[in-house]
Amino acid sequence: MSAFENLMAFQHETEALAQVAGRLGWDQETMMPRGAAAQRAEEMGALENVLHTRRTDPRIGEWLAAIDDTALDAVGAAKMRHIRRSYARATKLPDTLAAEIARVTSRAQGIWAEARAADDVAHFLPTLAEVVRLKREEAAALADGGDLYDALLDDYEPGATAAEIGAMFDRMRTRLVMLREKIMASGRNPAGITGRFDEEGQLKLAQEVASHFGYNFKHGRIDKAVHPFSSGSGTDVRITTRVDEGDPFNCLYSTIHEVGHGCYEQNIAPEFGLTPLGAGVSMGVHESQSRIYENQLGRSRAFTGWLHGRMTTIFGDAGAADADAFYAAVNRVHSGYIRTEADEVHYNLHIMMRFDLERKLMDGSLEVDDLEAAWNTRFEHDFGVAVDKPSNGVLQDVHWSVGLFGYFPTYTLGNVYAGCLNLAMRSAVPGLDDDLARGHTEAATGWLQEHVQRHGGLYEPKEVIERACGFEPNEGPLLDYLDAKFGALYGV
Repeated sequence: MSAFENLMAFQHETEALAQVAGRLGWDQETMMPRGAAAQRAEEMGALENVLHTRRTDPRIGEWLAAIDDTALDAVGAAKMRHIRRSYARATKLPDTLAAEIARVTSRAQGIWAEARAADDVAHFLPTLAEVVRLKREEAAALADGGDLYDALLDDYEPGATAAEIGAMFDRMRTRLVMLREKIMASGRNPAGITGRFDEEGQLKLAQEVASHFGYNFKHGRIDKAVHPFSSGSGTDVRITTRVDEGDPFNCLYSTIHEVGHGCYEQNIAPEFGLTPLGAGVSMGVHESQSRIYENQLGRSRAFTGWLHGRMTTIFGDAGAADADAFYAAVNRVHSGYIRTEADEVHYNLHIMMRFDLERKLMDGSLEVDDLEAAWNTRFEHDFGVAVDKPSNGVLQDVHWSVGLFGYFPTYTLGNVYAGCLNLAMRSAVPGLDDDLARGHTEAATGWLQEHVQRHGGLYEPKEVIERACGFEPNEGPLLDYLDAKFGALYGV
C-alpha cells in the first residue's frame, strides 16, 4: 500500500472511533441513567485518550512527509488538507490534557444540568472554573504565542479570527439595534399563541415537519433533551428536541433547526463517509443550514400558513385567530431571556454578548467568579431587561460546561451565511413560496443539498458559501432580509 492508502485506512478507523465517542455523548444527553455520570466521564476520557493517541501517531507524520499533495486529485488534496491541519493541532496538545478535558467536561455537563434545574450558580462555578483553566491551557498549547481565543475558534471555523468576527459584529450591531428600536416604537405588539398543546401532538407534528424538510428517519431519530442538539454523520444522524405544552414553537422550531444540521450530515456525498470530508466543514456552515431551515424557510409567511393548518388539524386550535396572526406570533419580536427562543432581530445580540464574555474569560480579564455579574450587567444594557434567575441567564446554555469556547460566534456567522444563501436560492428557485405554502420544501432543500451539503469538507468554509452564492459572504444580505421582513411586519 502507498503512504496515502495507509493514511486513509488509518484515518477511516479514527473517524469510526470518533463516531462512537459522539454516540456516547448523545446517550449521555438522552438515555443514560442519571447515576452513571461519573462512570461515563471515565469512559469519555478513556476513549478521548485513544483518539488523541491515534491523532498524534508518529506514523501520520511519516505518511504525510511521503505524500506529494500536488499529485492528488481535488478530493485527495482536500483530505490531506484536513489531516495536516488536524495533525498539527493534535500534536501540540499533550495526551494527558486532552483526556482530562474530556473527563472534566463530561462530568461538568451533569453538574451544569443540576445547577440549571436548581437555579444554583454556586453549584456550577467551581467546575466551570476548572473547565476554563483547562481550556486556557489548551489554547496556550495550540496558539504558539498567538491569540488564545483564535486558537480555539479555529477548531470550529478554520481560518476565522476574533478580530475579523468582532469587526463584523460591530457593523451588524448598529443596524440590528436600529431595527429593534424602530420595532419597539412602532406601537405594534402581536400576541403570542395561547392554549395547551399536548406532548404527544407536538412530537407527532415535529416528526411530520422533520419529514417535510427531508430528514431521513431510516438513518435518524428524534429524542428529547434538555438542550436540543444533533449528533452523528453518514448513515446514523440523530437529533433531539424539547417540549413545553404551553409553547409548541419551542418544540417545532428546535426540531426544524436540528433537522437543518441533520440533513447536512445525511446529505454529504456517501463516498466521503468516515473520511475527513464526511462531516460538515465548519460550524458556521453547519449553522447556515439549521438557520435557513428554521428562519428563512420555516418562519416564512408561506410555510407558517401551512403549519397553522396542520396545528389546527392536530390540536383543534392553533392558538391564533388566523394564518396572519399565527405568522405574526411565530415572528413576534420581544426581549426574551433565552437565546434559543429569541426572535431573528434579537438572536445575534445574544451571540455578541456571549462572544465578548468568553473572549474575556480566555484572556483572563474576566474570572469565573465574576461571570454572573458581568452577564447580568451586559444583558440589562443590551436588552433592557434585568435577568430574573440564573436559568434565564448565565446557566441557560450548555456550551461552556462542555468546553465549547469559540463556538458561539459561529451561530451568527451561520446566520450571515444563511442570509447569503437565501438571496441566491430565492433567485434560483422561482415559485418557492407557492411550494412552501403547501408544506413542500423539496425545491429549497434540494438546492441546498446540491450547492452546500453534498460537498461535506471538500472546500474551505467561505469557499463553500461563495461557490453556492456567486459572491463573497458578507452581512449585507442578512441585514437586508431582516429589515424587509420585520419592516413589513411592524410597519417600519
